[in-house]
Amino acid sequence: MKSGMLVLFALIGALVIRGQGNPAPTSPLPKNTPTHAQPKPMQLFNGRDLGGWYTFLRDRGRNTDPKKVFTVRNGLMRISGEEWGCLTTDQEYDNYKLVVEYKWGTQTFGERASKARDNGVLLHSTGPDGAYSGIWMHSIECQIIEGGTGDFLVVGDGTDKFALTSTVAPEKQGKSHVFQPDGQPVTINGGRINWYGRDPGWKDTLGFRGGKDIEKPVGEWNKLECLVEGEAISTFLNGKLVNRATQVKPSKGRIQIQSEGAEIFVRKVELTPLLQH
Repeated sequence: MKSGMLVLFALIGALVIRGQGNPAPTSPLPKNTPTHAQPKPMQLFNGRDLGGWYTFLRDRGRNTDPKKVFTVRNGLMRISGEEWGCLTTDQEYDNYKLVVEYKWGTQTFGERASKARDNGVLLHSTGPDGAYSGIWMHSIECQIIEGGTGDFLVVGDGTDKFALTSTVAPEKQGKSHVFQPDGQPVTINGGRINWYGRDPGWKDTLGFRGGKDIEKPVGEWNKLECLVEGEAISTFLNGKLVNRATQVKPSKGRIQIQSEGAEIFVRKVELTPLLQH
């Protein structure tokens, strides 16, 4: 009995001594545990001015904006929509998460005065300014339009240099495919892939609202996220996945925000680089 008790006391003493120091790890670190700092978000819009961007307007060119289509006031970027054009980043980007927070204004102009409020974020923009219709660089567009925010458009030159693949539903809406996560893959180098919930009765009319729309009403803030992972783009609207494309060409470039006939306000343009494995 005495020898057994001595052994027991010795074991307890060893455990107490061990507990006074730093405990040894019981298992190795998970394989996906970061071993270095995560990239920090970059504010592409600083809330004060258009630093880091240049303007381009049809028939005017770079940084000539007499009607003040692009302005900053009270921490908000305003794009009036009065003239067709865009803001373009000075730098190119790849592998990132882009967050754009926006809301529609009330003003509309020109040929789109009575049509659905229209704008867009152009990703992977490359080549000359105004190469597409004298207005935008060739690019892949994440559409912002009443009833259709989250649609993908290939703003390309008609070749396979600008293309994307998406899984789509069996039936089209007019001439456009509709994103369906478990659908069949199709590749396009022009035209569009509609977001999954686009109303089949969509009409190009001011204030259009579809039955499944995720975009909030005019005057309320929306959050558009574009997750760019290599040759893939996943688009989320107000936290919900609305569209996804793979085999996107090109896979890097500048970012443009359009001016296309409708007033829009932007309070955040944030880009977080993704770690490359």
